[in-house]
Amino acid sequence: MINHCIAVIPARGGSKRIPRKNIKDFCGKPMIAWSIEAAKASELFDHIIVSTDDAEIAAVARQWGAEVPFMRPAELSSDYAGTTEVIAHATQWALDQGWPVTAVCCIYATAPFIQQEDLRRGLSALESGDWD
Repeated sequence: MINHCIAVIPARGGSKRIPRKNIKDFCGKPMIAWSIEAAKASELFDHIIVSTDDAEIAAVARQWGAEVPFMRPAELSSDYAGTTEVIAHATQWALDQGWPVTAVCCIYATAPFIQQEDLRRGLSALESGDWD
């Protein structure tokens, strides 16, 4: 088991195709709640961070048990910002806080069918390889 693992859930507020998709109701819960609950149920993460630029998404994420310790900067909240840059920003923030991060897992806010077993299989794959 990897120690000091964090989950980062990117969830920006400016969705164009489906406005407010990250917090739209899906089967009785906000969409993002499914990802947060799977991450929590897996018991793999020291921290479950939502990276967002939106106060309403931040409030919903906190309500479902995620941390929103910072608001994502504007340059990482445009239509052209990539997931890699967003995850790198959150990871650097965690390292700057002195968190001993050894692994980071990106979980999309719009993945309502993700299960804790999926996350555990991902960790198993990470642990079984010779990765940097």
